[in-house]
Amino acid sequence: MSGEVEKTGVGRTLGYLAWVVAMAFFFANAEIQIEGGAGWATSLPTWRIENSIWLDIFWGGRAMTGYHAWVFTFMALVFFSPLAFNGRWTWRNVGFAVAGLIVFWVCEDFLWFMINPAFGWARFNPVDAFWHKHWLWGAPVDYWGGLAVAALILATRHWRHKKK
Repeated sequence: MSGEVEKTGVGRTLGYLAWVVAMAFFFANAEIQIEGGAGWATSLPTWRIENSIWLDIFWGGRAMTGYHAWVFTFMALVFFSPLAFNGRWTWRNVGFAVAGLIVFWVCEDFLWFMINPAFGWARFNPVDAFWHKHWLWGAPVDYWGGLAVAALILATRHWRHKKK
């Protein structure tokens, strides 16, 4: 990774996040067309791993499906593609991609519930969204943890390092 420092303004970061939310909106709509009201690929013809200690640790206890394995990998490639195309693999750029990917998935998942005719705000709860095993303050724990990590990554991009 290169050690060169890139100046990144808050405006650029906010523009990037707006773009990420727009992408999440379109992807949520596409996923609603794919899954319908059967969230977490419960009705899709895909392989599933339901129970594993590794899923509990790294996946919030949710099932791992072939659909999600491919879609998560594809979106990671989408977020890292600017780095690959430009050859700018700096820690700052990797962090930007990771933070964007986290914000994307949190927003996409929330939007999936809000705009899905089979769900909406009334069914955004642990009973109806049973694949989200852990909830806190009215939302899946993954949302809070993911947003905290993304905020920390993005905040570090804007810290000013004092010259010695």
